[in-house]
Amino acid sequence: MAFAPEPAGKSEIIRPSSIVEGVYNRIYEQLMSLAIAPDSRIPIDAIARNLNVSQTPVREALSRLVREGLVRKEHLIGYSAAPQLTRKEFDDLYIFRLLLEPEGARLACRNMTPETLISLESVASDMGKGSPSGERNSRYSSFARTDAHFHDEILKIAGNEMIRQALAVQHVHLHIFRLMFHTRVTEDALEEHERLLTAFRMGDPEAAHASMHEHIDRSRTRLLAAFE
Repeated sequence: MAFAPEPAGKSEIIRPSSIVEGVYNRIYEQLMSLAIAPDSRIPIDAIARNLNVSQTPVREALSRLVREGLVRKEHLIGYSAAPQLTRKEFDDLYIFRLLLEPEGARLACRNMTPETLISLESVASDMGKGSPSGERNSRYSSFARTDAHFHDEILKIAGNEMIRQALAVQHVHLHIFRLMFHTRVTEDALEEHERLLTAFRMGDPEAAHASMHEHIDRSRTRLLAAFE
């Protein structure tokens, strides 16, 4: 079975008011932590039984994950976890990021206002807090989501929707964080984000460009271990 079951007596109950969101979060966490292995089948009936819900919210949650590129649906086969990035896809993705995101950071610095800086610092602060549940896989998957939000906010401030949309459709952060479930990925990223925020606080566009370039380059180096 691809979906990792709860320990005996600890099956998670999703309340009706948040049933689809709860199912989505549970599957998302298992995908990001690799509890659901890449390419493995995701049986709707097993998930529904495990979470004490009907199959309808499970299908809705999986459809959302299909749109995010984390799950695939094939006719007559059903749902399965998306494959990991290949080394070629990984290299291409980081070349793409290095072309666009440092320039996005430079533009964002030029457009930064006290209000947008406060908003960006708030997102960065959320990354350091982790998931309310305190579980390691929840913290990691929550960080991946918030990291994506942080980078998207920078591009939103930059004001270039072409750059922003080009990166958004790739679901960059979800796929790279799924490569390797490791706390170092989050700890180092927090330090690099702080250097980037320092450049924004100083109003130094060139420092913002350099800090973003360094952050992405270091991220690439960290995650190369996934291919060893």
